[in-house]
Amino acid sequence: MARTALLGGSFNPVHYGHLVLADDVRERLSLERVLFVPAGVPPHKPVRGLAPAADRYAMVRLAIADTPAFEVSDLELRRAGPSYTVDTVEALGIPPDELFLVIGSETFLDLLSWREPRRLAARCRIVVIPRAGSAFDADGAAAHKVLREIGADGIAVADTGEVPARGVIVVHATSLPISASELRARAAAGRSLTYRVPPPVATYIARHRLYGWPA
Repeated sequence: MARTALLGGSFNPVHYGHLVLADDVRERLSLERVLFVPAGVPPHKPVRGLAPAADRYAMVRLAIADTPAFEVSDLELRRAGPSYTVDTVEALGIPPDELFLVIGSETFLDLLSWREPRRLAARCRIVVIPRAGSAFDADGAAAHKVLREIGADGIAVADTGEVPARGVIVVHATSLPISASELRARAAAGRSLTYRVPPPVATYIARHRLYGWPA
């Protein structure tokens, strides 16, 4: 089975920041594919301003169409209720040592608020991406509290293609300063999304009048 990076999120909308990060993680960890999983009902985000799940899925599909190593799954869209990652990981059925869950450093520090974080950590390798300019301290008390509670065997940086045999992995992947909330505001004002989202995504937003795009 292909070694897979799992990149979940609302993708509201998907943008170049997501795509560059995904490609960087794939390359640095020598993975075969990246699986994008748009959340049907994100449990940690308000639904206000959230485009319909079918539209968010369609935009991801358009964004990655020309990248063979990228795939998109509608698993969370087909499942009723909140999109809990632990349920998604189990449903995929990928062996834990071949599935790499990609999350931001702020999300990692908040991981104990997720549904069954210890069970989640046992079913995949967790990959933490420090936000550019953030003060994420892998050796700090907050990070070690999460490691202890999820039963992880340490934390290690992997930026050279060498994947640590165990524990949580930190990858300093490329982080573009693109904000989805800013993109939604630009769309509401009918402003250009060029160089921020792939052209097919920009066309889709305008055609379907997403995020208040003016008629």
